[in-house]
Amino acid sequence: MISKVKNAMSTLVGGMIPHGHNHHHHSGNGQNCGSEGQPPRFPYGRPDFLDLTPELLQYSTEHASRPVLTLKRDSRLPWRTGYAEVINAGKSMLNEDQASCEKLFVKKPSGKHRNSTLQEDNGDATGIPLHFWGVYDGHAGSGAAIAASKLLHRLIRDRLGEVAHLLENPASPPPICLAKNGSPYQATESKKGAAAAAAAQQQQVEGGAAEEPDAISDPTVRYHMEKVVSMESLVMGVLENAFRQMDELIEKEKASYTISGGCCALTAVHMMGKLYVANAGDSRAIIIRNDEVIPMSNEFTPESERQRLQYLGFLRPELLGNEFTHMEFPRRIQHSELGKKMLFRDHTMTGWAYRTIVEDDLKFPLIYGEGKKARVMATIGVTRGLGDHDLKVYNSNIHIKPFLSCCPEVKVYDLSENKHGPDDVLVMGTDGLWDVTTDQEVADAVSTFLSGCDPSDPMRYTLAAQDLLMRSRGVLKERGWRLPSDRLGSGDDITVFVIPLVGHEGET
Repeated sequence: MISKVKNAMSTLVGGMIPHGHNHHHHSGNGQNCGSEGQPPRFPYGRPDFLDLTPELLQYSTEHASRPVLTLKRDSRLPWRTGYAEVINAGKSMLNEDQASCEKLFVKKPSGKHRNSTLQEDNGDATGIPLHFWGVYDGHAGSGAAIAASKLLHRLIRDRLGEVAHLLENPASPPPICLAKNGSPYQATESKKGAAAAAAAQQQQVEGGAAEEPDAISDPTVRYHMEKVVSMESLVMGVLENAFRQMDELIEKEKASYTISGGCCALTAVHMMGKLYVANAGDSRAIIIRNDEVIPMSNEFTPESERQRLQYLGFLRPELLGNEFTHMEFPRRIQHSELGKKMLFRDHTMTGWAYRTIVEDDLKFPLIYGEGKKARVMATIGVTRGLGDHDLKVYNSNIHIKPFLSCCPEVKVYDLSENKHGPDDVLVMGTDGLWDVTTDQEVADAVSTFLSGCDPSDPMRYTLAAQDLLMRSRGVLKERGWRLPSDRLGSGDDITVFVIPLVGHEGET
């Protein structure tokens, strides 16, 4: 098994990954297991809002020229949102990134629609307005990214619809308990409950049990202690659960459809004056306000989530297939080093210490490599996202999905707390953008570009996205795609949204 993993790693690091898989994956046996002959859940295409002809769709796959796709001049996205994308330099046949931008309405489920989900709004502009942006960085195929781009925003809308009656009264915290019909459930000031608590306390006292010195002795107060939950936290929980349900839906539908690979997912939701940015993967979002950079996401990689992954391997060693160790060492251990002391760290540590090497430490590390070359089980370079249910370690039966989380981190930005100008934006991009461009370089480029644009130009944010993308892609030279500094440009798929923070003012 160790030799198989070594072969997988050498192929991964040494050159182009086979079968069109991008840098997040090595080719695993079984990634499309059980899907032969099944129809795709959704046909391949680029985002609907690009409105590409078949000829332009074919042109968009040209790896040699890597054409930049942007919105047409007569197209209009909500908030005057800017968008641009470009295909990779040859690491996969198709552009495996996807994107979505939607205006939806959150409404209470009623009548014939009470039990229906994932439906289109069909022009019904009633309810609480919700603006949605999503970028999905696919790997090992585009199936999961396409499915998420078509369905995740509807899942979020439907889950928010279940609490729409609470959202309509944002000044009041959400009730702790709902009745079966969804209305707030008021627990009766139950004499029975208070009496039971009092009886239990009396029984404890009579039994001679000592009370904690800081314990609350009044049984009524004990019974009525409640944690106050904000409406903001309720929305965050809806987003987290919607990601999980999207992941479960992909797994369920793989029984009937081909849904290849997995994807990182980065979404932004604007509702009732607040931006909720949810990220599962290594895409990134930043707010640029008065030339200041405000990070709105963190990347989830084998390095950033080392302790979570190691802890799972420690708790459930059977997931490691008797081929991997959850321990981390500065380098691979040689058999001749058994019995010697070497630096190590496990899930309890951020620093390093020495331990005596034993036979078990010769197994391949659960996390191996540094930076963009770090991998979980020598296979995948991201630790959160959607899909990947069939992903296995190369030439083995060891599943990697248990180590991958679909839960996003959600950050909130209150638009009402700051004054925004036309050059203040939210930038969302897949890692192809950020691999070669820092947050500050992106902020400087966007601010410089927008300062030279007519504020009334409806294309200004799309042109800013295009400029940003072309800076990261670079120019094709004899030695590949190069930046002005002659460093290598990004060879990955790149997708960018530039979203003006004053955009909501024009639609309220």
